[in-house]
Amino acid sequence: MSDTPTDPSGQAISLTLNGTPRQLQVQPWTTLLDLLREQLDLTGTKKGCDHGQCGACTVLRNGRRVNACLTLAIMCDGDQLTTIEGVADGDSLHPLQQAFIEHDAFQCGYCTPGQICSALGMANEGRVRSRDEIKEAMSGNLCRCGAYSNILDAVEATLPLIHGGPQP
Repeated sequence: MSDTPTDPSGQAISLTLNGTPRQLQVQPWTTLLDLLREQLDLTGTKKGCDHGQCGACTVLRNGRRVNACLTLAIMCDGDQLTTIEGVADGDSLHPLQQAFIEHDAFQCGYCTPGQICSALGMANEGRVRSRDEIKEAMSGNLCRCGAYSNILDAVEATLPLIHGGPQP
């Protein structure tokens, strides 16, 4: 072990966050979740369990869903990240966001950002073709209010509109 103190400025990383290129300094131990919430003030991504068990912190990393609480920020150097703040197109909601409203797919709303990002990542994976497969693929996202059937309805109704989803 070296007696050299850790550089207080952190490590430089470059990433694209919600379509905007960013240059950031991060400490090696900073999680993506803490970077988003505490340093970048993107609080749509929620801190639930902080152990990767609830899915409240799900974001998209290069189009694939990840738990931001288990991902170190330095691992995202060069990546494209999408948080719930980057899902809508300006003032126009994404079809999945609109479906969550139409299907009353939230109660308290705490899990909603993670549910939406997870569903988008699942659609990008292109492997689900049935309601049961959606249930399985979304099983890592918990809803304490129990709005599962409405969440499932919203996701199922929207998959044909999302790249990678089942075709009508």
